[in-house]
Amino acid sequence: MTKEALFEQIQQKQSFLCVGLDTDIKKIPTHLLDTEDPIFEFNKQIIDATKEFAVAYKPNIAFYEAMGAAGWASLEKTVNYIPKDIFTIADAKRGDIGNTSSLYARAFFDNMNFDSVTVAPYMGSDSVKPFLEFKDKWVILLGVTSNEGGKDFQFLKADGKPLYQQVMETSSRWGSDQNMMYVVGATRPEYLKDIRRIIPNHFLLVPGVGAQGGDLKAVCENGMNDQCGLLINSTRGIIYASSGKDFVEAAHQEARKLQTEMASFL
Repeated sequence: MTKEALFEQIQQKQSFLCVGLDTDIKKIPTHLLDTEDPIFEFNKQIIDATKEFAVAYKPNIAFYEAMGAAGWASLEKTVNYIPKDIFTIADAKRGDIGNTSSLYARAFFDNMNFDSVTVAPYMGSDSVKPFLEFKDKWVILLGVTSNEGGKDFQFLKADGKPLYQQVMETSSRWGSDQNMMYVVGATRPEYLKDIRRIIPNHFLLVPGVGAQGGDLKAVCENGMNDQCGLLINSTRGIIYASSGKDFVEAAHQEARKLQTEMASFL
């Protein structure tokens, strides 16, 4: 998907909502466990409940890998079920030497037809550039993460700059705002102004709004650009809004609530 097509979706839906599909067999409503593929059935119903508000879906690959071949089958069915005009993110956090990265890219872009994949920048340019060789596909590079351990390295300073800023400055030259995005945790909105000085035109994938305590208003005020430039991810607050048979309606209501709030910022 191109940047223009993504922005068109944002304008049409008045939303920049990304729904995380971190589907845990232990958390889905028990009445689904009797279906042929409980993981896919849950995802299918969540997608149906939220697709009018969502511009992106983000399955976390670990939840599917943990189930072996059956999990990969559920993931493939899920990706194929998502409407083609909605952006898809393989939240895989891959990153390895060139040949291996090329194979990861083929797995997610050619085989499963995701629009994007999250990538770790630690091994440098030759671990990222293979993902950038695919037309209309995206790298979403880890920038500033919201986990507590993110402080261990991301804010270490060299030459007066925190490491995350140096990562963004350097990596932004590997691609462009047409094929690279960055992960910036919603619990770190105070860094968004500095980040926007470095990458004013790139999209940012912002997890952490909702259950993790991120503030949508603060993220929008500090991180939005003239093409929105944000994909705000919500997972638990939507897909696990209810653990009962009303989970579809609960997910619909939570997604609509976020979309309504997002529309006020566009």
